[in-house]
Amino acid sequence: MAFFEKIRLAQALLYKGQRKKFATSTSKEGVTMPKMTPSEAMAEVLVEEGVNHVSGILGSAYMDLLDLFPAAGIDFISVRHEQTAGHMEDAYSRITGKAGVVIGQNGPGITNYVTAVATANMAHTPLVVISPSAGSGSVGWDGFQECDTWDIFKPITKASLRVPHPNRAADVLRTAFRAAYSMRGPVLVDIPRDYFYGELNEEILKPSQYRVAPGGIGNPEMFAHAVEVLKEAKNPVIVSGRGVVDTDCVDTVAKLAELLAAPVATSYLHNDAFPADNPLWCGPIGYMGSHAAMRLMEKADVILALGCRLSYFGTLPQDGINYFPKTAKIVQIDINPMNIGKTHPFTVGICGDAKACSVELLRKLSEAGIKRDVAPVVNKVREELAKWQKEIDEIANEPTLEGRMHPRKALEVVSKFIYDNDAIATTDIGNTSSTANSYLRFKHPKRDIATLTFGNTGFAYQAALGAQLACRDKAVVSIAGDGAWGMSLFEVPTACQFDLPVIATVYNNGAWCAEKKNQVDFYNNRFVGADIWSKSYAKIAEAMGADGYTVNTQADLANALETAKKNRRPAVIEIMTDGTRLAPPFRRDALALPTRYLPKYEKLDKKYFPK
Repeated sequence: MAFFEKIRLAQALLYKGQRKKFATSTSKEGVTMPKMTPSEAMAEVLVEEGVNHVSGILGSAYMDLLDLFPAAGIDFISVRHEQTAGHMEDAYSRITGKAGVVIGQNGPGITNYVTAVATANMAHTPLVVISPSAGSGSVGWDGFQECDTWDIFKPITKASLRVPHPNRAADVLRTAFRAAYSMRGPVLVDIPRDYFYGELNEEILKPSQYRVAPGGIGNPEMFAHAVEVLKEAKNPVIVSGRGVVDTDCVDTVAKLAELLAAPVATSYLHNDAFPADNPLWCGPIGYMGSHAAMRLMEKADVILALGCRLSYFGTLPQDGINYFPKTAKIVQIDINPMNIGKTHPFTVGICGDAKACSVELLRKLSEAGIKRDVAPVVNKVREELAKWQKEIDEIANEPTLEGRMHPRKALEVVSKFIYDNDAIATTDIGNTSSTANSYLRFKHPKRDIATLTFGNTGFAYQAALGAQLACRDKAVVSIAGDGAWGMSLFEVPTACQFDLPVIATVYNNGAWCAEKKNQVDFYNNRFVGADIWSKSYAKIAEAMGADGYTVNTQADLANALETAKKNRRPAVIEIMTDGTRLAPPFRRDALALPTRYLPKYEKLDKKYFPK
C-alpha cells in the first residue's frame, strides 16, 4: 500500500498548487468566491473535512466527481458489493472518529447500501452517503435506474438531505457532515446526477466554521443530584458504553470506579469500553455476556450508565438474571437526550459528552470527599469472575463430534490471540459470533467492532477491511460463522487488491446454527433451510489470492493465527467446529411451540426434513 500512499501525496501536492491558482479568481464583498463546478465544490468539502478515501463501486452517475479524487488526494476503495463499503466505513469511523464516506451508482448501487446504513444508524456511527439520483429532468418517468432513494433512507438515517440546486451542492454536503457528527449517525445526500455539472461561485469553509466540536456537559444541577445519589450508594455498579470509547475517557471511568469502589461492566457488544486487566472489570452484559457482571448488577442499588443508551435487547434478562432491578437507581449520561430514559426510567439523566461529563463528575465526587475501600469489591469481582469462568469452561468441555472442535474451544484460542496482540476484533451475528461476547477481552478501546443490535450477517469481514484501513499496522481478526462468511467471501479479492492483511476466522459448523437452535427447541428438529454446504472455504480463499488454513485443534488454530500475523497477508482460517454444540436462543420469548389445525400439518415428523 506504500505505492498508493506515494501517489496520494504527489497528487495532493499537485492539487494544493491548483487550489492556490483558483483561490483568488473571484471576490465578493471581501470574501473569496472562486468559480468552480458543483463536483469541484463537493471535492473541496471532502478535502476540508480531511477525507482521504471514499468507498464504493464505480458508476457513471458520479463520474465527474470521481474523476477529481486522485488530484484531490482522495483514494477510491473499490469493493465488490456496496454493502461492504458501508460496513467498511462504519468500522473506519468507529476506530478513527472520522465520518466515513461512501458513494454509488444511482438506483441499485445506492439501494445496496440499505443494510449497511441501517447498521450504522443503530450503531450511532457518523457516515455520509453521497447518493446520486436520476437526472432532475427525468424524475417520474421510470427511467433507467430511477428510484426514490431519498425516501427509502429517511427511516434509517439521522437525516436524508436533498441538493435542491447545483449551487447548493457544497452547502448540503457540509450540512451532512454537521448532522452526521452532531446526531451520531449516517446522513444521505441525494443529488440528481445532472447537478454535478455547471458553474457556481463557492466559498470553501473550514469545518470549524460550520460545525461545533463535541465536548459539552450537562446541567450543573443534575451533576449535584448525581453526586448525592452516588454518595448514598452502598453497591454502585458502572456500565461503560460506546460514548466512553468514542471520547477516549476509559482512564477517567477507571478513576471513577476506584473512587466509588464500583465494579465496571461494559454495555452489550462494547467489550472494549473498559480494560479487562483492570481489577474492577467484570465483563460485558447482554446476550452471552458475563454472569459475573449480571450478578453484581442484580445486587446494585445504583447503576451509573456512562455513554450508553441501555438498549432494549442489550439489557434483557439473561439466564434467569434480571440485572436491571426496578429498585436500583439509575444515573444515565448520554450525548443524545432521546436515549436517556428510553428503556429504563432514570433517577438522574445528564445530557452531554461522555468524557466531559465523566471528568466533571469525577471532580465533584472528589470535592465531596468520597473515597471508599476498593479491596473488598475487587475480591468480590474476582470471586464472581471465577464462578462465571467455571460455568463457561464446563460448557466448552462438552464432548464433540470426531474431527470437530467445540466452537467455544476455538473462541478461547482466538480471543487469547486478540488480547495478547492488542488486535482489533470484528464480529458478525449468529451462534458462534454471539458466543464470542463471553470470550472477547481488550486492554484498550476501539478494538471491538460488532454488528450491534441491527444484527445483520455479512458484517464482520467487511468491517474488518475498514478497520485495517484505519489501522494498517495492527492485527485485525474477523469472527464469522459459515453462514455470514457466505455473504463475505467475495470481498477476499478486495483485501488482496488493497493489501489489507485481515485474518478471517471462519467457523465451519455446516449450518445457520442460531436458527437451527430454534428448530431444535420449537420444531422437533425439523431442519428446513438450516444446513450449509461447502467443500473448502480455505481453498476458495487461496483461489482468490489469500492464504488459506483449515484447522480442527486448538494447537493448529494457534499456529495458523501466528503464521498469518507473521506473513501479513490476507488470510482465511477455516475452523472445523461441531454444529451440534448450539448456544441458547437469542430470545426464548420470541417463539412459541407451534399450533397446527389443518390435518396435513397436524403430525409433522422430523423425518420429512432430514439433516
